[in-house]
Amino acid sequence: MDHVDGIIGEWRRERPDLDVSPIGIIGRLHRLAAALTEELVEVYREHELGEGEFDVLAALRRAGEPFERAPGDLANHTMVTTGAMTKRVDRLEAAGLVSRRPSAVDGRGRVVALTQKGRETIDRAFEAHIANEQRLVGMLDPADRAALEPILAGWLRVLQ
Repeated sequence: MDHVDGIIGEWRRERPDLDVSPIGIIGRLHRLAAALTEELVEVYREHELGEGEFDVLAALRRAGEPFERAPGDLANHTMVTTGAMTKRVDRLEAAGLVSRRPSAVDGRGRVVALTQKGRETIDRAFEAHIANEQRLVGMLDPADRAALEPILAGWLRVLQ
């Protein structure tokens, strides 16, 4: 029995008229997501980054040479609002990890780019991040790991 089993048991007692079995999946996914996030952000902290800053630097690094994106494009690649993006970019710029400049294509637009320090930071942080993710998924039996990814991918496709 785990915490979620206790919640399910209480609801079954209080509302026997409802099928509360989805709590077993959703509740555990929710708790797992919170636990995984804590494990992930610990690595970001080691590189003096928050989760949002890591996300922005990673999106810029994935863009390839010259490691830059327009703020709107950057927001799309990180799934945050442009307002939240501005705050993240402000912090990263103050730390010397990114720079902003006018767009050569759109006179009103801006471009956010990794600085050399930013590229070195995200490369080190990403190596540590991947090692951490390998450790976390390594806790699973290889067969479970192979089965879980397509299940989660399929469910995510349906929800999006």
